[in-house]
Amino acid sequence: MAPKVYLKFMSPPCRAVLTVARALQLELEIVEVDDEFMQGPDILKLNPQHTIPILEDDDFIVWESHAINAYLVTTYGSDDSLYPADPKQRAVVDQRLHFESGVLFPRFVDAFVPVLRGLTTQITDKCFEKIDEACGFLDSFLEDRTWLCGDEITIADASILCTMTAIEMAIPIDPEKFPRLADWLQRGKELEFFKEANDEILEKMAAYVRDKLGL
Repeated sequence: MAPKVYLKFMSPPCRAVLTVARALQLELEIVEVDDEFMQGPDILKLNPQHTIPILEDDDFIVWESHAINAYLVTTYGSDDSLYPADPKQRAVVDQRLHFESGVLFPRFVDAFVPVLRGLTTQITDKCFEKIDEACGFLDSFLEDRTWLCGDEITIADASILCTMTAIEMAIPIDPEKFPRLADWLQRGKELEFFKEANDEILEKMAAYVRDKLGL
């Protein structure tokens, strides 16, 4: 039986799980959830934090996209290239993932969630500045590297690509200011497994975000 994932397609962390699954050529059973499910009693049986994505693999349940992706690679990957077993290499991947969860993604949420909830039609200057700073960090991570952690793509690239492709819908990445980041983003978007998991969703997301921003 295929692992089951509960998600919303427009969520970057949910798209990250779909992206890694495509990279692994792993079929998932997709359960798209709505707001009623997110606030109802059924989700409590799976995740008391009321967050998605949630992975259910037989009798094993885990949530939080980084944990899910590490589990998928370790369990279903033909090798460890997406999440290296070597302690030093894995530490770099983990650092990038912690950067996303602790820095990049919260700044995305601060900038975009008020817009998506209809509370405003503008992203504040402070949010622009915070995301600009995060882009600078990412650009520095890519010095002398093809991907965020080295010469091989990892789950950190897959995850951060999903957040950055959401950010650039309203905050374009300046290739002169962040040349390494801009090149990395373009390379990532051209990956076949990324396109399979994201292109259709991103097109719908972009239209939705533009509408909310009045563009």
